[in-house]
Amino acid sequence: MSSRINTIRSLEVLDSRGFPTVRTWVELDDGTVGVATVPSGASTGENEAVELRDGDASRYGGKGVLKAIENVEHLIAPALKGIDATNQRLLDQTMIDLDGTPNKSRLGANAILSVSMAAAVAAARSEGFPLYRYLDRDYGMRLPVPMMNILNGGKHADNSVDFQEFMIMPIGATSFSNALRYGADVFHALKGILHKKGYATSVGDEGGFAPELKSNDEACDLIVEAITTVGLRPGQDMAIALDPAATSFFKDGKYELKAHQGDLLTGDQLLSIYQDWLQRYPIVSIEDGFEENDWRSFVAQTVLQGDHAQIVGDDLYVTNTKFIQKGINKEASNAVLIKLNQIGTVTETIEAIDMCRAAGWNYIVSHRSGETEDTFLADFTVAMGGGQIKTGSLSRSERIAKYNRLLEIEQELGGKARFPTGILKVWEKGVAHA
Repeated sequence: MSSRINTIRSLEVLDSRGFPTVRTWVELDDGTVGVATVPSGASTGENEAVELRDGDASRYGGKGVLKAIENVEHLIAPALKGIDATNQRLLDQTMIDLDGTPNKSRLGANAILSVSMAAAVAAARSEGFPLYRYLDRDYGMRLPVPMMNILNGGKHADNSVDFQEFMIMPIGATSFSNALRYGADVFHALKGILHKKGYATSVGDEGGFAPELKSNDEACDLIVEAITTVGLRPGQDMAIALDPAATSFFKDGKYELKAHQGDLLTGDQLLSIYQDWLQRYPIVSIEDGFEENDWRSFVAQTVLQGDHAQIVGDDLYVTNTKFIQKGINKEASNAVLIKLNQIGTVTETIEAIDMCRAAGWNYIVSHRSGETEDTFLADFTVAMGGGQIKTGSLSRSERIAKYNRLLEIEQELGGKARFPTGILKVWEKGVAHA
C-alpha cells in the first residue's frame, strides 16, 4: 500500500512558553509527509499521561525532550514501519503496547502523540482529504462555539486572581466568523477598559489579560462591561465561562482564595460562591470548580447547577475513559474537557469522545497553555462535531492560528458549514432558560 509508513523523524522545538516540545514527521511510501507538534500543559491533572522530559538541568532547566525524540526515532519508528497510516487504531495500539505502562511513562506521551497526530495528517494527505474530512466520524461536522480566555489568573498569570480562566462564549452568534468577530470586539473593548482603569494590559500564557484585580468578582464585572460596551447583550449574545482550576488553590483540604480575603473554604462554601455568581453574572459553563479528587463537590454542583449550567470536568477526567466512566456513574458533571496530550493518542481521544456522546454529555476540545502553531486541533474539533473549542484568547499567534484555520474550514465548507446555535442555555436576570 502506498500509505504504509516509511520513515519517522523528530525534532526538539519550542512551544509558546519557550519550553521544548516534540515535532514529528511521518513519511509514507508514496512520499506523502505529515507533520505535527505536540502542546504542553501548565495546569496538569495528576492522572495525565506522562510528558517525558530529560531532567538534565544543563539544558532548558531540565525540560529538554531529547529522550522523547530518541524514543520516536529508535523505538517507535522501527515498530511502525510498514503499517498502513490509515489504520489509526492499529498504529496507536502498537505504540501503547510498545510503551507497556498505564501512563505512557516509558516512551512519553509527547513522543507517542506526536507520531499519532503526524500519521493522521500524512494519511489524510495521502487520501486527498483535508484533515477534518479524513477524521470525520459521521458526527455531523460542525464549526465550534469558541471559549475565549480573555482574563487570566491562577497558574496562567502572575497576578492576584485565584481563578485560572475567565472566558467569553459568543452563544448568540450565527456563524463561526460572526462568533470570532464578537470575541475580538469584546477583547479589544476590555483592553480599553483596563487601560482606562489603570490596569496592566499585558497578557498571560493563553493570550488573556492578567491585571492585578481587587477581587475575583471584579473580573466578571469587567467582562460584562466590555460586552455591553460593544453593544452585545450579556447572557444572550455573549456569555461567560469559568475555569477556576480549583486544584491549584486547594490546600490541606480547603480552598484558599487569596483574592477573597484569604478565605479557607470547604467545598460547600465554594459551591455557594458559584451559586451566587450564577445568579449575578451571565455564566453558562464552569470547569474544574473543585479539586480533582473532590468528587463529592462535583456531584453536589451537578445536582444543584447542572440543569442551568455546563459543569465541566478536566483534571477530574484527564481525557481517560476510566475516569469519565466513573464520572458518568456518579453523575459528577455533564461535560468533559478533551485534551489530546492528556491521554496521548488520537484513538484514545476519540474513544473518550465516544463515551461522552453515548452518555449524552457535552465535550469541549481544548488546547494547552504551552501551545504551538500547529492547527491539528481546529480540524479535529470540526471532525468530532462537539460544537465547542477552547484555544485561548484573541492574541498570540499560537492561539490565532487555530481560529484562522477554523475560518478557512468555514470557507471551504461554504453553504454546508454548520454552526451550533443554542448549544448552551442563555442567561437572563440570574435564571438560565432554554
